[in-house]
Amino acid sequence: MSVFHTKDISGSNFLVTGGAGFIGSHIVEYLLNNSAGKVRVLDNLATGSINNVHLFSGNDRYEFMEGDIRDAATCEQACAGIDYVTHQAALGSVPRSVKDPITSNDVNVGGFVNMITAAKNAGVKTFVYASSSSVYGDEPNLPKREDRTGNLLSPYAVTKMTNELYANVFHKLYGMNVVGLRYFNVFGPRQDPNGPYAAVIPLFVSGILKNTPVYINGDGKQTRDFTFVENAVQANVRGMLTDNKEAFGKAYNVAVGFNFSVNFLYESIRDMLGVQHEATYREPRAGDIHDSLANIGRAQELLGYHPTKEFLDGLKITVDFFKRQ
Repeated sequence: MSVFHTKDISGSNFLVTGGAGFIGSHIVEYLLNNSAGKVRVLDNLATGSINNVHLFSGNDRYEFMEGDIRDAATCEQACAGIDYVTHQAALGSVPRSVKDPITSNDVNVGGFVNMITAAKNAGVKTFVYASSSSVYGDEPNLPKREDRTGNLLSPYAVTKMTNELYANVFHKLYGMNVVGLRYFNVFGPRQDPNGPYAAVIPLFVSGILKNTPVYINGDGKQTRDFTFVENAVQANVRGMLTDNKEAFGKAYNVAVGFNFSVNFLYESIRDMLGVQHEATYREPRAGDIHDSLANIGRAQELLGYHPTKEFLDGLKITVDFFKRQ
C-alpha cells in the first residue's frame, strides 16, 4: 500500500473504533506498518471479525479492547491517552436499517454521540468519522457534490446525516477538529461474504466460486462508484493528520470519480474467475438509489486525497484474495 502521510507518527496514539471490521482493519494495518506509536481498537465484534484481531495481536503497539460504543464509559476509556480517532464502528447496511431502525439508530447515532463526546473530553487532536454516500438520497444530479443532498431514503441514511450534523455542531461549539468521510461502495480483501447483509462484491465472488445462486437486484443497470479500500484508508489517514484548518468541520466524498454498472461488475468478476455462471435477477431493493457517482474535488483540494487504485485494479486484488480463502 502507498504511504499517505509525511508526519512522524511514531509518538502518536490512534484509536480505531470498529477496527475489527473490514475498513477499520485496513486502517489499523496501515498505521502499524507505518510506525504509529500505539493503535488501539475498540470493537464489540457484532459485525467485526476476531480474525482481524488475530492479524495484529502479535504486535506490541497494538491493543484490542472489546466493548460497545453504546456504553459512554467504554468510549471514555477507549479515548484515554489517544491523539487521533478514526470512528468506523457502526451498523452498516440499508436493508438492515429498514428492517430494524431502532438498533441502527442506537449504534450509529447514540454510539456516535458517546464517541465524539469522549474524544472531546480526552482532547484528541482530530476526530475522523465514517459517513456514507447514502446521505445523497434522491438528489438527482451526477456527480454527487457535498453541498447538494436530497431527501433521505432509509433509516441508515438518516443516522449518517445525523452524524454529520452532530460533528458540525461539535466543531463550531467546542472547536473540535472533525472530518467526515462519505464512502462510496468501498470494497476489498477481508470484506465479509457471509450473512444477510453482506456487500455485493464478496457475495458475487463467493457465489461464483461456490457455484451457488448469485442475485442481482433490479435490472443490474444501476451504477456505483466502486471504491477500493486503499482509497478509504488514504482518506482516513489524510483526514487525521491534516494541518489544513480549512479541512475541518466538513464532509468529503471518498470515491474514485468513475461509475460502473452492477452488470459490468458481475461480468468483470466472472471473467477474472474464468467461470461462466449466470446471475439471477430479482426485484429492486427498497431504499436503494439507482445511480451513484462522486465528485472528489473537495477531498483533493482540502485533504490532498488522490485515489491510488482504480476500480478494475482493486477488483483484481479482491478477487485474488477470495480465491485464496
